[in-house]
Amino acid sequence: MTRPGEDDNALRYTAPQVATEHLIKKYANRKLYDTSTSRYVTLDRISALVREGAEIKVVDRDTGRDLTSLVLSQIVMGEEKRQPGNGAETLHERGQALLGYVRRTLSAPASAVSSEVERRLDEAEDLVDVAVARALSRLSIPTRPDYELLETRLDGLAARLDALEPAGPKQPVRATRTRRAAARR
Repeated sequence: MTRPGEDDNALRYTAPQVATEHLIKKYANRKLYDTSTSRYVTLDRISALVREGAEIKVVDRDTGRDLTSLVLSQIVMGEEKRQPGNGAETLHERGQALLGYVRRTLSAPASAVSSEVERRLDEAEDLVDVAVARALSRLSIPTRPDYELLETRLDGLAARLDALEPAGPKQPVRATRTRRAAARR
C-alpha cells in the first residue's frame, strides 16, 4: 500500500533487492513474466534488476531455450537509443552492469562442467552399448560376452580332456596309409 503522494512504480523499481535469481519466461506475445515475483515485467525492470545485482535467466516459455543474452542486448540497445550525447560513452557506462553480470554467470567452476560432461558421456555410451547388444541379439549375432563365455567353456573342456588322457607319450590311435607303406619297406 502506498502513502498519498507516493508513486507505486517508483517504490517497486527503487527498492533494494537481495541478490536472488529471477527466472523470466518470455511468451509468444513478447510478454515477460518473472516467476520469482509472479508478475509481468518490462525490459526496464529487468535492467533495474541487473543493476541491483540480481541474477536473471530469460527462457522461451514454449521451447525452454535460453534467451538471456538476447534480452540483455535488447536492453543495452534500448538504453543506447534513449540517451542523447556520445553513444560510445553511454554504451560503455550502461554496459558495465551487464558485463559484471556476464562475468559472474560465466565463472562457474570448470570442474563441475567437465564432470557433468563426463557423466553424460558415460550415460550415452551405456545406452549405445545396450542398443547394440539388443540389435546383435535380434540378429542372432554373438556378442563379446558370448565369445568370452564360449572361450571359458572350451578351456574347461580342454582341461577335462587332458585329465582323461594318459600321462605318457601319446600313442597314435590308427596308423595312416603313409606310415603303413613306410613300415613295409
